[in-house]
Amino acid sequence: MAATAQSTRGLAKRWLAHLQVERGVSPHTLSNYRRDLERYLQWLEHRGITDLGTVSAEDLEAYLADLRRGLKELQWRPLAPSSAGRALVVARGLHRFALAEGDVDQDVSKEVAPPQPARYLPDTLSIDEVTQLLEAIPDGEAATPLDLRDKALLELLYGTGARISEITALSVDDLVGCDGIVMITGKGSKQRLVPVGSHALVAVEAYLVRARPALSRGKSHALLLNQRGGALSRQSAWAIIRKAGERAGLTKEISPHTLRHSYATHLLEGGADVRVVQELLGHSSVTTTQIYTHITAENLRQVWREAHPRA
Repeated sequence: MAATAQSTRGLAKRWLAHLQVERGVSPHTLSNYRRDLERYLQWLEHRGITDLGTVSAEDLEAYLADLRRGLKELQWRPLAPSSAGRALVVARGLHRFALAEGDVDQDVSKEVAPPQPARYLPDTLSIDEVTQLLEAIPDGEAATPLDLRDKALLELLYGTGARISEITALSVDDLVGCDGIVMITGKGSKQRLVPVGSHALVAVEAYLVRARPALSRGKSHALLLNQRGGALSRQSAWAIIRKAGERAGLTKEISPHTLRHSYATHLLEGGADVRVVQELLGHSSVTTTQIYTHITAENLRQVWREAHPRA
């Protein structure tokens, strides 16, 4: 069955609706998919391809090449391998959906693999640097409501290893009476149980008793609030973490993921099994988690180089 240019765009809309309604894809992920999907549809139209069923593996290879080197006619700048790979994954998803829906007779996209991004070791903080970061935020009698909120935010990020979007999505009910275990809702609305550190629980309790009532305007059930009483946004949380790093005098670039990476690395260095860390982080594959084993291995190599007489 042929898919014309008009019906290809209709097919793309149906796929996005499928991802949102049936797959439970988050609004942030859906926005990224929509952007990459529009890029692919523009490229097909630019090449004069009006029938999705006529797209070949060679066409998709050409699309990937244009993503990597840029395309002046469409004012595309070159994409890094990771970004080009994500864009190709979205194009492949459309082809798979078209096959499942009967709009095409075969899925040629499965023959085209995304480029392998360069492996890198995520930035992490040492345990001393994490302590320095957390202690830079006052929590005594002189602490303001915003100080107590910021302390609770950072303690929760490091104490659970959760993503920033997962922490800002928590409600008060998620933490009150949680008995040291919180239910985290991650990507694809998948839920997992994660222990909360004792320091994080103390910080949250102080925030709930001494700070949240002053911030709340009855507008939101979110745990972490902004100055207007609404839910704290990811962008605001990012700014809080950056400011805390400056207050602590840390020279490293610090982001929400820095604390997540540090959480995973410190668990592995402490002897935790990689599959347990996988479950705590909410990774669908242990391969994703294994990048942290590279960090711990590098630490071992560094100690060996400094200590072994024949290194």
